[in-house]
Amino acid sequence: MAAIKMILLIHLAFMGLLVRRAKAGFDTAVSSNIVIYWGQNSYTQQDSQHRLADYCSDESIDIIPLAFLTSITSPSINFASAGDSCILIPGSQMIECPQIEEDIQTCQRLGKTIMLSIGGATYSDKGFVSSSDAVSWVDTLWAAFGPEQPGSKILRPFGAAVVDGFDLDLESAQSHMVPFADQLRANMDAAAAANGKTYYLSATPQFPYPDIANHPMLNGRISFDFIMVQFYNNYCGVSSYVEGEVLQKNFNFETWDTWARTESKNRNVKVLLGIPGNEGAGAGYVAGTALLRALSFSEQYKSFGGVMIWDMSQVYANPGFYLR
Repeated sequence: MAAIKMILLIHLAFMGLLVRRAKAGFDTAVSSNIVIYWGQNSYTQQDSQHRLADYCSDESIDIIPLAFLTSITSPSINFASAGDSCILIPGSQMIECPQIEEDIQTCQRLGKTIMLSIGGATYSDKGFVSSSDAVSWVDTLWAAFGPEQPGSKILRPFGAAVVDGFDLDLESAQSHMVPFADQLRANMDAAAAANGKTYYLSATPQFPYPDIANHPMLNGRISFDFIMVQFYNNYCGVSSYVEGEVLQKNFNFETWDTWARTESKNRNVKVLLGIPGNEGAGAGYVAGTALLRALSFSEQYKSFGGVMIWDMSQVYANPGFYLR
């Protein structure tokens, strides 16, 4: 089964035994995409978060969201210890990160999909004052992280590097996010048509359905390529999966599959199962055989697209993740 293959791939990669993998980057055609967030060093040790490029030789990882852009309207980025290599741009809250610029390009050459995640627990915005304000801020965001625009005065934290898309990891309701996401999707699609590069839009809702923070965008109004549902820190997470129950009482992947098939604007959207990568990464940590069983169950659904893990520092500090 693809889910079993996926776990073996991750296991072999983290044990240093995986020699070659044919696929890299997000793939809509498979159910084995592996996403691991980088940037927050949630394991919190001085040496538990390495530079981005150090992880991109790991052939089991397909997508790395950079966490986080913590404000759009007062543009600022927080990469925890990785920010030590960045320089504060005078007169702003934004940083310039030449090392991350270099690493993004290195990772992309290795086939990784590198996205910028907007939000997180310390996200300071409350949304936008109007629809037109939201659209205006999309233009700023796109000029800062999308393709370089000749003559633009917008600060570019990653220099010449261009991210492969954006992830919306919103923890609370935000005003006028629908026109924001709609314009962002339009900008990405227009750029893709012009330069042939593929750009992705994802969201990271909590698993109780409907998700309060993201549902206005998820209710058929915005076309997402994939969503990464956080199946932890709540009652219906992966830890609530019961082996042998056809109809799960709490573990609600089926609910999200129904959303993908009947409500999502993109009916081919992929739903990734979000899990913590270590005991301290989130409540409801599950590993080994128990995780494999939940993944095997989820794989029966057409929308199942793989696994999202929080976060890189936790996974690499946890050699027993796939062994229990």
